[in-house]
Amino acid sequence: MTTITLPSAPLSPGHDLAGPWQPDLGAGQVQRRIATLIQRYVTVAHLRDRIADLPHQFHHPQPRPWSRINWAAIGPDQVSGMAVEVYCAIVLGSINTEAPIRGYTQASRQYLEHFYPPMAQFVGGTVDALGQVITPGLWELEEKRHTPALTTVYHRLSGQRPTLNPHRARAYQPSGDPRADLYRHGLHRIATEYGATCLYLWMMAYTTGPLQAVLEELLIDEINHMTKFWGFGRWAYPDTSLGMMAGTLTQAMVQKWRQPNLQGSLIHTLRRMTHELAWGQWSLSHRATFLSTFAQVMQVLWRWDQSLTPPYLEGLLGPHSDPGTMAFPRPLGRLTRATELGPRAKQQLSR
Repeated sequence: MTTITLPSAPLSPGHDLAGPWQPDLGAGQVQRRIATLIQRYVTVAHLRDRIADLPHQFHHPQPRPWSRINWAAIGPDQVSGMAVEVYCAIVLGSINTEAPIRGYTQASRQYLEHFYPPMAQFVGGTVDALGQVITPGLWELEEKRHTPALTTVYHRLSGQRPTLNPHRARAYQPSGDPRADLYRHGLHRIATEYGATCLYLWMMAYTTGPLQAVLEELLIDEINHMTKFWGFGRWAYPDTSLGMMAGTLTQAMVQKWRQPNLQGSLIHTLRRMTHELAWGQWSLSHRATFLSTFAQVMQVLWRWDQSLTPPYLEGLLGPHSDPGTMAFPRPLGRLTRATELGPRAKQQLSR
């Protein structure tokens, strides 16, 4: 099993994972807390560790254990800088988005299985002749913890059980060009994992205590999954470029314009998420800090992306030749590079 030991330091009084905490955070303080969290969790070194772990997980998939959380201690006083009602609306939208994980995993598995069976199994597990899941994939095993965790958070903050309206995942829809289908689907999957990473990091900046500890676990999962999808995509499509991505997104926009009810495009996802996350209830400062989070995280991702050269990726995942001929090296051993995941991170993240 691959493990990473992360450095830790005791928290000072009045500080949490994001830095100084107070019950009435202002926009400037939130921005500084976001920057602290990015420096702690989204570093180039940590991203490199997460993509380097992918070959090991193909051979030995092991869900990362969460740290112990004092669920009963979660309360409204652990939210600052926005009304608890608004925060609960965001949590509810996150629940509805996270809930259909089985639909997400099986669609991704179908796009992947004809070209890259090991990645298809990592994402969607194994199925029988009728397409029924026999063994869930590692991605599903880790992601399916999020809905019950967020449901508990909602109950602890609001005193009520959430009324759920889960999003329906878009099913596998082949167009006749499997490689193009996989590329388009992969962009969408990376975008949604990136969005979840930024959302949970942003939500952490407004919280403290056990509530922040729950979001930390969700954030670590999302960073790990985003990194693996991104790095694998760069290996699977070594000739990808900004122009290729822009062309794919433009084609999706045209298709959405022609078919307004089309589900699954990035535009559709963006519109749905603004509705799910109660964007209309956010203040201007909330929107500004949220968009700033996206920009700051992307800066780190682009720096990391520059290191994903074909030789580096082929050293991890094998030579890239014809699709369907992945030849993985032996599983990696213990990764010892230290990453900066902060005070709670002396825990070992078993991968």
